[in-house]
Amino acid sequence: MLSYPATIPLSTRSLNHLADLIRTHRHQRRSRWRRLDPGRQALLALAHLRNGDTLTRLAAGFDVGVATAWRYIREAIALLAATADDLQTAMSRIRRLAYAILDGTLIPIDRVADQKPYYSGSNTAGTA
Repeated sequence: MLSYPATIPLSTRSLNHLADLIRTHRHQRRSRWRRLDPGRQALLALAHLRNGDTLTRLAAGFDVGVATAWRYIREAIALLAATADDLQTAMSRIRRLAYAILDGTLIPIDRVADQKPYYSGSNTAGTA
């Protein structure tokens, strides 16, 4: 199997922040040995979130199984979500700003049963 290099347009600060969250979480849970250290797990999760690579590609690139890649990504997302503001706090912060930018990324998903092109749960054909 071949792997390929990729770049992620994110700061080192973002990587270190997530790695610190993972490191703290593992310490609190007294987690034993893991296949990837916290920094590599953070990089795996950020690569998935930013580039939208498939779990198969990420698993091959990080030399882990697909199920392990999935678990690592889910764990990282849960840790990031726990640090996020709730909707009420976010809305009160937005109200004080002159403007707000909402970013959404369309990620292709596999729809074997239906061959229509769907992205991230949205139907691009305009039907509900």
